[in-house]
Amino acid sequence: MMTRRLLQLFTGLAMYGLSLAIFIRAGLGLDPWDVFHQGLAGITGLSIGVVVIIVSFLVLILWIPLRQWPGFGTLCNAVLVGVFADVGLALIPEAANLGGQIAMLAGAVLLNGIASACYIGARFGPGARDGLMTGLARRTGWSVRVSRTLIEVVVLGVGWLLGGSVGVGTVVYALAIGPLVQLLLPRFMVPASLPAEARDDDAVEPETPATLETATVEADVK
Repeated sequence: MMTRRLLQLFTGLAMYGLSLAIFIRAGLGLDPWDVFHQGLAGITGLSIGVVVIIVSFLVLILWIPLRQWPGFGTLCNAVLVGVFADVGLALIPEAANLGGQIAMLAGAVLLNGIASACYIGARFGPGARDGLMTGLARRTGWSVRVSRTLIEVVVLGVGWLLGGSVGVGTVVYALAIGPLVQLLLPRFMVPASLPAEARDDDAVEPETPATLETATVEADVK
């Protein structure tokens, strides 16, 4: 069981990073956090993968006052998504025409949904950004939806001001990813009733309800 969980976690994170690269190559707009990452990459000269990693660890610092603790999957997410985003950008060319852009956007959304279901279903803890949303909701009493909307509106606005790509892909992602993850998650969810030796209790049990709620409304990984 542990082997399956680890394989599912690492596969999901790799696919998540590659989906980010495909979104960028499609050129039709990114999800809010990646608009922010792209904007930062543009003004710093760093690769977007490096920016994703740096932002992930900065977000984890914000977990401290929220009394939120990372799991094994959280730390893997913080590093591997950025690594595979850069790998994908090195391998995947830009779309040559509008038809290619639309196909790449659709493929990126689908791959991102599968990736999210994989790494959330492995039950090793949420991504840094998902944990920030759920931690804020728990500490303030707000719903996850309100917390998520507030955070993503802020990062989207800042990212757009920094030159990140906002477009139809941003809207498509916002509308599609929640239902897609909700549909796929039951297929990848590792049963909670695992043998004691196969469980990572500190990383899994405290985070599971919040992670699942985040997944229902959208959730990420990262």
